[in-house]
Amino acid sequence: MARLNPANLSVAQDIIGRYPVRRSALIPLLHLAQEQDGYVAEDAMAHIAELVGVTPAEVMGTCSFYEMLKRAPVGDYMVNICHGISCHLLGASDLIHHAEDTLGVKPGGTTDDGKITLEAVECIAACTEAPCLQVNYRYRNRVTSEDFDRLVGELRADTAGVAPHGKLAQVRQHIGDARRAGVSPPDGQGEPAWLARNPSDAGDRS
Repeated sequence: MARLNPANLSVAQDIIGRYPVRRSALIPLLHLAQEQDGYVAEDAMAHIAELVGVTPAEVMGTCSFYEMLKRAPVGDYMVNICHGISCHLLGASDLIHHAEDTLGVKPGGTTDDGKITLEAVECIAACTEAPCLQVNYRYRNRVTSEDFDRLVGELRADTAGVAPHGKLAQVRQHIGDARRAGVSPPDGQGEPAWLARNPSDAGDRS
């Protein structure tokens, strides 16, 4: 369990500065905490609450709502096998059973080496590519048992080209001051900076 480290605290302050209301930064800060530790620790939630001026319970309420945010340690790689109707009809149940045998865990479990957490999930919106799965929310389509075994080998060797769980992107977004939307509070105090920069939008407000 960890608060945000000094480097991530600096990133957090930059993120908060992009929003007119501090609490609006809550979700990106939760992703930042998960990137740091692989899950969202309780101390991190308390730290985020301090940073945005809400209660730890409010942070927990947001964190617990979203499936992608984990509140307990998971493997370096989350393998989510879809068992929605399209995948089910095209062999997802067999693939899940094969995954259980290959990894030695049931859905919800993590391998002894801490590398892989297996989950069986509902539709992941790739029905034309069934049966499909996600590795840390990156898609793999039309997966056979042989494909799965090959994937597991790559994950254990860290050669699958997938970032560890919690890291959403390899490059963090940076928005220069000249391109920021502005942080005018949403209480009628002035026109938003983005609208002032785009006068052609003014006619659409009538």
